[in-house]
Amino acid sequence: MSNRLAIIGSSDLGQLIAHHASVNCGFNVVGYYDDFNTNELNVDQYPILGKVDQLETDYKNKKFDCLMVAVGYRYMDFREEIFERFKGKIPFAKIVHPSSNIDASVVIGEGCFILPGCVLDRNVILHDNVLLNTACVIAHDTEVGSHSFLSPAVKIAGFSKISKKCIIGINATIIDNIEISEGIQVGAGCVVIKSLKEKGLYVGMPANRIK
Repeated sequence: MSNRLAIIGSSDLGQLIAHHASVNCGFNVVGYYDDFNTNELNVDQYPILGKVDQLETDYKNKKFDCLMVAVGYRYMDFREEIFERFKGKIPFAKIVHPSSNIDASVVIGEGCFILPGCVLDRNVILHDNVLLNTACVIAHDTEVGSHSFLSPAVKIAGFSKISKKCIIGINATIIDNIEISEGIQVGAGCVVIKSLKEKGLYVGMPANRIK
């Protein structure tokens, strides 16, 4: 198995990926690539291996086998940009915590990170570089677009579609047959009962857009 993992970004998310990848998912974490952390040699026991520009050369020199992006919800455009830069050039890992319940029919894209206790039902599709935080539940025939970020305890009912680069806040609930357009943010505890088309932040029960 090719399981030597390099991580782009050494901040909290990078450290979280490193922990679950190594402790729970059978990966050998070789270290981080980080353009912004220039003061530390090691972060949480793993070395800073260099800057992002070195990735392709180091991959060709067999220093690692696969890659993960640890860019969080504050930088969604960069999250997409850095993934697309290396897609097709370097393999991305799929990290799925063993406590999560994933139906055999589920399709999981490259670079996805699924934390403990998630449930994905029949025919769910996760596109590339999606993060599901702890205890997310996604019902049957629902699709989550690339680079989206779901916070802990998000619940999405069946036949829904979340477009790319969406942020779904902690404990949000989305009923069935909902579409959420690209780049929308759904706030914590929000209840979505109709499709959201206009970009912005939605809060409340039911969800309302605020500027």
